[in-house]
Amino acid sequence: MKRTWLLFSQTVTVLLAAYFVVATLKPEWLDRGRLQQGLSVIEAPAGSAPRSAGAGAGFASAAKVASAAVVSINTSKAAARNPHAEDPWFKFFFGDQSPNEPQGGLGSGVIISATGYILTNNHVVEGADEIEVILNDTRKAKAQVIGTDPDTDLAILKIDLDKLPVIVLGNSDALQVGDPVMAIGNPFGVGQTVTGGIVSALGRNQLGINTFENFIQTDAAINPGNSGGALVDVNGHLMGINTAIYSRSGGSMGIGFAIPVSTAKQVLEGIVKDGQVTRGWIGVEPQDLNPELAETFGLKPAAAKDGGVIITGVLQNGPAAQAGIQPGDVITAVDGKSVRNVSQLLTAVAALKPGTPAPLTVLRKDKETEIAVTPGKRQRPKVQQR
Repeated sequence: MKRTWLLFSQTVTVLLAAYFVVATLKPEWLDRGRLQQGLSVIEAPAGSAPRSAGAGAGFASAAKVASAAVVSINTSKAAARNPHAEDPWFKFFFGDQSPNEPQGGLGSGVIISATGYILTNNHVVEGADEIEVILNDTRKAKAQVIGTDPDTDLAILKIDLDKLPVIVLGNSDALQVGDPVMAIGNPFGVGQTVTGGIVSALGRNQLGINTFENFIQTDAAINPGNSGGALVDVNGHLMGINTAIYSRSGGSMGIGFAIPVSTAKQVLEGIVKDGQVTRGWIGVEPQDLNPELAETFGLKPAAAKDGGVIITGVLQNGPAAQAGIQPGDVITAVDGKSVRNVSQLLTAVAALKPGTPAPLTVLRKDKETEIAVTPGKRQRPKVQQR
């Protein structure tokens, strides 16, 4: 009996010690477990269309419903102090240096769960020492960063407040050019603002904004401070996260870009399950196919008319090399999804599950074939200061 009790007490002691070590060195591991239990989102029914509501009262009711779940985000970052400020010789020549004012930032976010989880842009909270969230009902709370994905410029925050309004996640894949949408956010810090417009284009990429780009383009006015805010349809369902504008003046010029909610769901799922987003990688050097490259690799010039991505280099012993992909191969589809440029190939490969074989449609010497490639895990890039 005494030996059993001793064994039990030792086991409990070891477990408690392990808990305190994890809580001290890796608190995000514990937060991840709570995230898996606490994150529950509301999704629109599968059959609901972005165009089902009228353009009159539908806009007013949608704005009323969606605006409650859109928040303003204020960030602050301590100013960097000169490392030589305390050096006597430095003080002799330059005098006492007063500390610089803290740097502040403005942005927006969207409440996606009644337990306090908020979706916003990574660049809104990147490098912030303190994050304050202001709700539409004027309540305020300090926010904690749960996870970020710089590749898509998305971040998940959490606040501890009760009775939170939650936005309904829509189906961004059902959007069509010409659909009416609204942008909700806090432009220039003036307070919550709703602007209206239409979907101007879909699938915008190669803009040099993010690593993975599949933007919804809209002419709804988006200005600085709108980043992280909601792009909603006439039902008030979240279609995207406003993230960037095209501007020569710093203000809206009728071209804004939003990250589709379908992409946001993938990021959410990855952070919930693994604490980070896991993406596929095959180890190739791709280029957009053009007549010059087609001629260089012995392809018929007509092959470039339909688009595709030509492989100009293959990493030795990488997933693609092991599957038999060769320089000069033209990839036209990944796992059944057509690819016409490098950006589409990168996005399609990233969506593959590492370790699970996926078919690639390859054009080799004008003959089409299908090659199964088992993707590896794409390494996360080093965080760069914007």
